[in-house]
Amino acid sequence: MSSRTPPLIIPAINPPSDTSASATFIFIHGLGDDAYGLESIPRQFQAANKLPHLTWVLPNALFDQEAMQTAWHAPSPLSPFPSSRPDLDEEEDETGLKASVEYIVSLIDDVVAQGVPPNRIVMGGFSQGHALALLTGLISTKYSGKLGGLVGLSGYLPLADKIAELRGEAGLTRHVDDDVDVFLARGTRDMLVPKRHFRICNETLFGLGVKQEKVTVKEFEGMGHVMSSSELRDLCAWLERVIPPLE
Repeated sequence: MSSRTPPLIIPAINPPSDTSASATFIFIHGLGDDAYGLESIPRQFQAANKLPHLTWVLPNALFDQEAMQTAWHAPSPLSPFPSSRPDLDEEEDETGLKASVEYIVSLIDDVVAQGVPPNRIVMGGFSQGHALALLTGLISTKYSGKLGGLVGLSGYLPLADKIAELRGEAGLTRHVDDDVDVFLARGTRDMLVPKRHFRICNETLFGLGVKQEKVTVKEFEGMGHVMSSSELRDLCAWLERVIPPLE
């Protein structure tokens, strides 16, 4: 097995004197990318003096020999149409997803050990990172319902029909009853993650009991499978609301 590159940590430019007033964003990259592919985003925020109290943790996926690229789990085809033979569909990589969830939970553990409260930690990602962030936030025994927020950009919800069962296995209530804020966004011209999967993600969250008033949903006209400046401005405003400075 290939070794994992440690996360890229971008410290806050104006860290609070009290660690409990700090905030951290664990921002997870997509398929075939790495932490450095996201580095420009926190740098842009900091250059504009946005969220100066926020530390960014950008983790790295392992290299997948079968997919021949970095991946948080074996990629599955995302069809814009429902399958005519679901019984023949390729199964999602539940083992790989659970292993990645375990790794992300270890990163949250590290942040909490530094004195940052879980409700001052936001976890999010792009594409596969979106998938992993939401799954971790829903099925983690330690942190489900305890984080400050979850962010999903241009992604989907993996194992959507198994989430309630996985929550039960983790010792959680099958029904979600918390006040975690969620930010979900996609582009209307995203051909890699069709809108159907964004809709399934939203419907599954609400079906599990996630409160609609806690979920911010954005669609950006003409945007493909990328992150745009408009999207990042909206994300910044959301982060400022969810994890504001306390000093």
